[in-house]
Amino acid sequence: MRRYTPVRFTQVSVEGEFWRERLETVLTRTIPSQHEQLERHGLLESLRIRQPPPPLRIPVSNHGMSTQVFWDSDVGKWIEAASYSLAHRRDTTIEAQIDEITEWLAKAQLPDGYLNCWYIGREIDKRWTNLRDRHELYCAGHLLEGAIAYYQATGRRRLLDVMCRYVDHIADMFGPGPNQRHGYCGHQEIELALIKLYHVTKERKHLDLAAYFINERGNRPPHYFDVEALARGDDPKKYWFKTYEYGQAHKPVREQDKVVGHAVRAMYMYTAMADLAAELGDDTLQRTCEILWKDVTTKRMYVTAGLGPSASNEGFTQDYDLPNDTAYAETCASVALIFWAQRMLNLDCDGVYADVLEQALYNGALSGLSRDGTHYFYQNPLESDGSHRRWEWHPCPCCTMNVSRLVASVGGHFYSTGEDILAVHLYGGNSARMMIGSRDVHVRQEADYPWSGKVKITIDPETVAEFALKLRIPGWARGETLRINGQPFDTASKNRGYVDISRRWNRGDMVELDLPMPVERLYAHPNVRADAGRVCLKRGPLVYCIEEIDNPNAPVERLRLPHAAQPSAMEDKDLFGGVVRVVADAELASADDWDDALYRPAPSTAEPTRMTAVPYYVWNNRGPNRMLVWLPEA
Repeated sequence: MRRYTPVRFTQVSVEGEFWRERLETVLTRTIPSQHEQLERHGLLESLRIRQPPPPLRIPVSNHGMSTQVFWDSDVGKWIEAASYSLAHRRDTTIEAQIDEITEWLAKAQLPDGYLNCWYIGREIDKRWTNLRDRHELYCAGHLLEGAIAYYQATGRRRLLDVMCRYVDHIADMFGPGPNQRHGYCGHQEIELALIKLYHVTKERKHLDLAAYFINERGNRPPHYFDVEALARGDDPKKYWFKTYEYGQAHKPVREQDKVVGHAVRAMYMYTAMADLAAELGDDTLQRTCEILWKDVTTKRMYVTAGLGPSASNEGFTQDYDLPNDTAYAETCASVALIFWAQRMLNLDCDGVYADVLEQALYNGALSGLSRDGTHYFYQNPLESDGSHRRWEWHPCPCCTMNVSRLVASVGGHFYSTGEDILAVHLYGGNSARMMIGSRDVHVRQEADYPWSGKVKITIDPETVAEFALKLRIPGWARGETLRINGQPFDTASKNRGYVDISRRWNRGDMVELDLPMPVERLYAHPNVRADAGRVCLKRGPLVYCIEEIDNPNAPVERLRLPHAAQPSAMEDKDLFGGVVRVVADAELASADDWDDALYRPAPSTAEPTRMTAVPYYVWNNRGPNRMLVWLPEA
């Protein structure tokens, strides 16, 4: 059974400037603009089934498919993100938009409960014939997550009831029975949604269906994807990706020990596996997740917690293959890594998971959303020649709503509760109310995190209460100090990265944690060829990069950071409402005396210069320009 339960974001009021600004931007600009884009590009129109169907907005690719097949999922993610925003502030316009979408979906739904607008509108005779490529269950999962979020935010069940009918249809179609399909989706997602539905309904059938999809994946020859391909008249050998590693269906999940294939699919599947391990007490799933976690975080993850170096499979290649300029590092993959990290964290409260959660949150995921809230990155390279640009929309707009739903629900990652335990995973200004055992406890954090590591936490139980407070000491922290009501508390005996404070808590008890944030250098494993002889700058949870706009004297690729240089932090209140820059004495490789030579027997001369770095997540917000995370070290 589950040992730790995250405190829902609806119970956490985000008050600190850093996340409050991002949240306000999503509420006031991102969510409304995304609805406009969904309308403009035809995604909302696709829900209103018309015969004959209108011409395709997105042509069929060389893989024989239009990405319009996935449109239901993008609408579902928008509903989810918009619903999270309603939990912070009710908005009649957004509610009316979701209610309108609900009615379109209800009208489109078939009598047997089936609900996929692409198939209903264009090829109903082909439904459930291509789970490998066509994302029917993936789309159902995202619509279901949206319906759950809307119900939790408003109490309205109309969309949830529509989706429960669809889930019942899916349960009839898929399972171990002789008249059922023994299949699963090529793109994992519905497993997550079904577990969320179980939390809402408490009906075991929803948890069992999620477990079925996970347990069935990659099982029993002949492979299900081969069977369905032959049934629809296709040759399985002509599968465009050639291997079922692409969707992590190459072997049963408990036999998998390498993180392979499409990064987002992998992270969604591992998230569901960790969730099931918690709900079912399944040690085999937990152990598999631990093996896969070690593989990805020690051999296949960027310093920004970006995942996937390759555009060809939107995912993984070989160990230590982490190129910077061609890094795919899809925003969705970092968001999904956060989901997985949170589930792993709530299995046994191990700080290694919180460290990666924080790393992805402040770097790989947050970079996907612009400061103005209306432009996005699908890919997040760690080096740019100036050609990368943020876009307003994308033919596959999955990352837009993924990053907005993350920001809108960020408060749900700060705390967890267990039996007489309150665990604090992240720091930043907020107030939260939760039940610890049978006691109501109010917690308030005051912090200018991530710019400062000074944190004050006030504990206000309704009555005197005895429980354990677990405070995370981040893996990057050195020399932290802790005080309880002004008295020093020893942090030496940490348990899996957490300080345990077990005591009777009175109203107004104050915990003061100081996490020093010097600028530190990071070096990559020597097997990471792209980073040989290079160094990365990091301060607290933030990875830094240099942009040409701040270093205009020459292309940033010619800057060198001397090993003896001592980078320092400098507050800049004029940049994006206030950030901390990193500055350092550096060297600039001169090109003045090279004339027309391409090679010569003498190295470049070095000129002293001053270098400025900014947090990676803000790069490219002042227009396209050259950028570098890993700097040559002199």
